[in-house]
Amino acid sequence: MQFPIKYRRSLFGFTLTVCAVLATGNAIAADAKTEALEEQAFKQAAALAAESVVRVQTIGGIDRVGQVLTGTGPTTGVIVSADGYIISSAFNFASKPASVLVQLPDGRRFSAETVATDRLKMLTLLKIDAKGLIPAVAAKKDSVKVGQWAVAMGRTFSLEYPSISVGIVSALNRIWGKAVQTDAKISPVNYGGPLVNIEGKTLGILVPLSTRGSGETAGVEWYDSGIGFAIPMQDVYTTLDRLKAGKDLQPGLMGINFRGRDLLGGKPILDRVRTESPADKVGFKSGDLIVTVNGKPVHRQAEVKQVLGSLYSDDTVTIAIKRDDKTIEKELTLVAELVAYESGFLGILPGRGPVGPATAGVEVRHIFPGSPAAMAGLKTRDRIMRFGETDITDAQSLLSLVSRLRPEEKTSLVFVRDDKEQTVQLELASIPDDVPAELTSSFIPVAKEDDAKDDKKPADKDDNTDADEEEGPKTGRFNVKMPNGEHSCWAYVPADYNPQYEYAVMVWIHPGGDTMEATVFKQWQAICDRRGIIILGPKAQQVSGFTPNEAEFVKDALEQMTEKYSIDTNRVFLHTYSNGGKFAYQLAFKYREQFHGVAAAAAPLRTRPPENDPDYRMQFHLLCGDKDSLFRNMQQTVGGLKRLKYPVNFTTMKGRAHKYPAEEETEEIGRWADCLDRI
Repeated sequence: MQFPIKYRRSLFGFTLTVCAVLATGNAIAADAKTEALEEQAFKQAAALAAESVVRVQTIGGIDRVGQVLTGTGPTTGVIVSADGYIISSAFNFASKPASVLVQLPDGRRFSAETVATDRLKMLTLLKIDAKGLIPAVAAKKDSVKVGQWAVAMGRTFSLEYPSISVGIVSALNRIWGKAVQTDAKISPVNYGGPLVNIEGKTLGILVPLSTRGSGETAGVEWYDSGIGFAIPMQDVYTTLDRLKAGKDLQPGLMGINFRGRDLLGGKPILDRVRTESPADKVGFKSGDLIVTVNGKPVHRQAEVKQVLGSLYSDDTVTIAIKRDDKTIEKELTLVAELVAYESGFLGILPGRGPVGPATAGVEVRHIFPGSPAAMAGLKTRDRIMRFGETDITDAQSLLSLVSRLRPEEKTSLVFVRDDKEQTVQLELASIPDDVPAELTSSFIPVAKEDDAKDDKKPADKDDNTDADEEEGPKTGRFNVKMPNGEHSCWAYVPADYNPQYEYAVMVWIHPGGDTMEATVFKQWQAICDRRGIIILGPKAQQVSGFTPNEAEFVKDALEQMTEKYSIDTNRVFLHTYSNGGKFAYQLAFKYREQFHGVAAAAAPLRTRPPENDPDYRMQFHLLCGDKDSLFRNMQQTVGGLKRLKYPVNFTTMKGRAHKYPAEEETEEIGRWADCLDRI
């Protein structure tokens, strides 16, 4: 019997449906079986590694390092020798604990001694008085492949069963050749724990790392984000004997800066060679092109950093450079510290003309009394045409040349006055540590109607509308809408804003508990109008103040303002008060391309700052009342910054306790901000 077509089709469809259901059921069953097998494999891998994973408990110490709460809960370590040596993440000891306890998988507790710390890879070696321990088995580095399973382990919540987080190896040789990257969820509880493969062999030790910083807490903001790092276990064992000797291992420094900031595309051409650095001692010069590192050809800046980034002080490296069609090869011994960089100082403020094609030379707007420029007889309105043997095209080129020389170095300068060219010899000085008592503002004319027709829309004093709701940049005081909708800012743009001239930007970082918007606006409005300063006031999500995770939001807010307004990127600075300083300093050192100054009142720096980098100019103006309990801390901050040769001004507010600066002091901050482009 044959079914009619429509029935045959129905029956055929029914048959296909049944087959599909059966196939789907089989697939689901197969997937379930696969998942069960995978889960079993992960547990077996963890079990194989578990005997080498210990619980680490720190007792005492400080509660916070920078913006990061250190916590007091248990963390993790890994046994690296049978006689009691244990490796862990340096983050676990950033709080400088009074004592450290280690608990083995069998429940035994031991007091631990801190032996040494690897400051390059952020690992700390501990020692307990125990024998017969089971060291972790290292996976060979050349066996680690992108895409293979990776299990992150910790021993914090349960002593009997270590915690595990499963992911894959997502990249190799990350953070300038130091680490394996994984997408397994990593958090402070398993920092110091192992990242193991499916065989239970240890791929590496989990640590927070960042390309932007090098301290114990750098990279902590990425916890549970799917971006985690592990120092290859084979590398840990390679340096173990050096750590056992009890001396901290430091990153190796060569003492060079590259021309330009395009790490991925830029050629490794030397821009600056630091005085008395390893590179300086072997005769390397600005303009040299690095062609090989340890015999390996390199073509980009990133390739050089990839090799140097995993070397320690006292390590040797062979560098070949090309100069005038000659190849010169030298062996260098890297060092832990460089002589602090200090820029020379000419003693002028450059003129600020309208945006447009640059004219030859740099007009002198202001001469600092007693400076080399003053001693050489320069006057305002002179135009500097040549510095040394180099013609000057703009203020940035002059600054670059001056900053390459140190105080007390001598050079020549050519300037034009009344259409006559004059040449003078001068000796550069150090950047002064005071603020001019008087400084005439740079004149910004009222915008022409054609320039301003769509470029500004006045906002009322208490206007709460969002800037993005209006076409073109607004002026006055207004709110700024962020694209993510989670954060907000307030801003002030001078009412007579002229887009043909570049403005400074003050990013106000408020203390916890009070945005201080009304106070800051009241004291700064007239200063901003007079000196051409825009205020950007980001607001913390929490009443207690900013958290490290909000750094990106502040950077985005600044970039949004820069897109809408004419900004002098060399005069973007942070202003803060009290406990807002922790976040302000974090921003300053994390985003050194964006921020070039910090004006901090009663806000000491609690952590060691990075070295003064000639590629990222940074200046400080600090204030504190002599009756303030933080006064001594502020003095220590000033001393620490000066030892690193940062330009620092410090103002003592006499008879003042813990209060925001009065109008007299904010006027001084305004004059300091007006000098951020000093040369």
